[in-house]
Amino acid sequence: MCHFFANQPPESYASETRSIRLNGQSTSIRLEKVFWDILALVAEQQGFSSVPRFISTLHSEVLALRGEAQNFTSHLRCICLLALERGLVTPARDEADRAAA
Repeated sequence: MCHFFANQPPESYASETRSIRLNGQSTSIRLEKVFWDILALVAEQQGFSSVPRFISTLHSEVLALRGEAQNFTSHLRCICLLALERGLVTPARDEADRAAA
């Protein structure tokens, strides 16, 4: 029953840390690779030239709306889920996914 989920390649959920500038300050964000991949699709769909530019703009907008960016990494994960849920992005399926479908 859960084979589709259990068979997920470990590389897709391995953590990856990237350095980024938010409001002029260097910081790092750690997300699983699958989330970085989805953020790249969201950034492209939203017309941004790069994921860091998208994240930086998003962070600034969150600060403007809320005054702080609480748990920003979780916010990024939720953005990925919302984008998938609302059909804003369609992640590319790899060979194994296509074979199983």
